[in-house]
Amino acid sequence: MALTVAKVCCKIGSLKYGYARVSTSEQDHAGQVDALVAAGAVKIFSEKMSGVRADRPQLVRAIAALDQGDVLAVVRIDRLARSSRDLLNTVHD
Repeated sequence: MALTVAKVCCKIGSLKYGYARVSTSEQDHAGQVDALVAAGAVKIFSEKMSGVRADRPQLVRAIAALDQGDVLAVVRIDRLARSSRDLLNTVHD
């Protein structure tokens, strides 16, 4: 599984984190995790939970871990947000 987001050059001293999510417990996010590791993620937050739910604890943890200059990578934008509004709310919070 290839990352569909553009490559981001990290500043020296910054970290790249990853976030992987599948919607049901029957699904497997191993492909996402492998792609994030290949992209250089040093820590990956993952969960099996529908994106409809606003309470995604691992996403909250991932965002809380970020310092200025850090990068949060996802394999597809729909793993992070279900709509443009959802993405804006996530980034704004």
